[in-house]
Amino acid sequence: MANQNFAGTVQSGGTGPVAPLPGYTVTLYRATPAAPTRLGSATTSEDGSFSIPLAEDETESIFYATAVREGAVLATIVGPRIGDEAVINELTTVAAAFSMAQFTDGAAIAGSAFGLRIAAMMNENLVDPRTGASSQVLLSPPNADQTNALRSTRSLANLLAGCVRGVPGAEDRLMELATPAGGARPGNTFQALASIAQHPANNAGPLFNQSQGVPTVYSPPLFSAPNAWTLAVKVNDSGDDQYMFGGPANMAFDRNGYAWIANNVVQGTPNSGNFVVVLKPDGTPADGRDGTPKSPVSGGGLIGPGWGITIAPNGNVWVGNFGWGDPDTQYPVNGTVSAFGPDGTPLSGDAGYGGGGLDRPQATVADAEGNIWMASFGSGDVVVFPGGDPEKAVSLPSGDEPFGIAFSPDGDAWVSNSGGLGWPKVGDGSVTRYRLEDGALTQTLDAVTVGAGCKVIATDSLGNAWLASGADSRVYQLNPEGEVVGAYTGVGGMDAPWGLCVDGDDHVWVGNFGALGLESDYTYAGLTRLAGANPATRPAGLNAGDAISPPTGYTLPSAGQPVLLHNGDPVYKDGTECYSPLMRATSCQIDQAGNVWVVNNWKPRFRTNFPTDTGNPGGDGVVIFIGLAKPPAWPWAEPSS
Repeated sequence: MANQNFAGTVQSGGTGPVAPLPGYTVTLYRATPAAPTRLGSATTSEDGSFSIPLAEDETESIFYATAVREGAVLATIVGPRIGDEAVINELTTVAAAFSMAQFTDGAAIAGSAFGLRIAAMMNENLVDPRTGASSQVLLSPPNADQTNALRSTRSLANLLAGCVRGVPGAEDRLMELATPAGGARPGNTFQALASIAQHPANNAGPLFNQSQGVPTVYSPPLFSAPNAWTLAVKVNDSGDDQYMFGGPANMAFDRNGYAWIANNVVQGTPNSGNFVVVLKPDGTPADGRDGTPKSPVSGGGLIGPGWGITIAPNGNVWVGNFGWGDPDTQYPVNGTVSAFGPDGTPLSGDAGYGGGGLDRPQATVADAEGNIWMASFGSGDVVVFPGGDPEKAVSLPSGDEPFGIAFSPDGDAWVSNSGGLGWPKVGDGSVTRYRLEDGALTQTLDAVTVGAGCKVIATDSLGNAWLASGADSRVYQLNPEGEVVGAYTGVGGMDAPWGLCVDGDDHVWVGNFGALGLESDYTYAGLTRLAGANPATRPAGLNAGDAISPPTGYTLPSAGQPVLLHNGDPVYKDGTECYSPLMRATSCQIDQAGNVWVVNNWKPRFRTNFPTDTGNPGGDGVVIFIGLAKPPAWPWAEPSS
């Protein structure tokens, strides 16, 4: 039975004095792939309260509401179900603008139901829409003052409070600062916040200064200007502290939006991990309900997962076993991959699957036909299980320690050959390309020498390949014919790139690992965004390979507290305090709401891995940048809603 009313309060302020906002028109909408459906309106009374009669209280998509009075527009994301009460204030508006950044055009929110529901989950990581207060996620470790996200939301809310409370010139100044270069001036406060979310490096310093000159009704705010107005949520709960995050390496999203994350080592040791972490779309551990997996997932021969993890069209999950630590005890006896059903049930037995000369695989990738491709780092081959059947394995030589695999629009597989992970060995990299037809594997591109210490390769919609080359700190662009047409370095926070992905606008995202020297301490990690090769979606005035992210990259600084593991222990075993919530990244991936998930693969201090029998290199979790990228196309069947 539907609730009779959508009711609540429109107010200004949260942690400081609260002021009710009378005379605002509150409108409830249901988002659709096109124009939203208006469900009803009401005007707030003297105490800011409102009530809108309802004919429905649940949807496959989401509900959202706006509160409007002249140029001041506040908003809240209600989600797929109407609750008993709602508060609409500046903080709910900040959360709505950032979580829905990829679904907002002007004043309307629209998009696929699946993506909108994920975005609504992330909205609740920023704010409690029932109370208008900061979420428990932001108020608690590993966030709180271990990152600057909580304070960033409050500084942005103070920007709005100056407009809502009538500070002279505040609204005009916000509109001016939120106007992107060459773009249209926002028409109201919600559009201004959405523009900031969509162009986070635009006028970052002046916006901070403006936030300092208006009423501080949300405390504590930021104490220094950010390099960009990004909001990021950090997650580090694996579901079981006996299996804490220890070097998350790469991830793949299933049809429910769950993130399956290959985990390298046992936290605090150099030894191989034997589990995969599975997180819900909001970053909480999967709990096994309704046929979903329960995190962490183990079995199936897992030992030392590397970078390789993929989800096949049938929903099965494949994980490459690489091995870390002591080769005599911690590496797979034979080259193997592990396979799991969509619910986490092991399919590959205690020894995993092998075949085709597979040895220490890195990239493990499914194609549209369900063939499983693996970069066999240890043997120098590319290995394919046609139809996912290891009994039919085929392989061909690839090059020196192959690492990455990505598919071109015509179905060919690009393979990157690393020449070495970077330490202690590093050599020239190369790229090759292959085709699988009728179970036979052929090479379609002679090896192209490019880069050094190469890692991830990704492709765009035009057929270009993009290669992360760590040793010379470059991202290379190869055209569909395999010719190197670009080499980009020193821009957008790039520093020894490792992870790489392409978004729905064909822009290139880079996860940076930082220098590999023994004394290197990568305490300034950033996420890089480069303009892509597609002129139709590239920002005006930028060429392919130009930086969209600021010179620092998109960062996540501490707000003053040291980073702790999920169990409360220090990041480093010797007790040295770490103030780097974003660490060395080997992967960045984009979900269907445009959130960019960045893994903390290694701790910032490189020497923590030595000596090899007692080191503890594994990073501590995942950082999720909210609403920052255009969602990529879904590769197989439409995801669940």
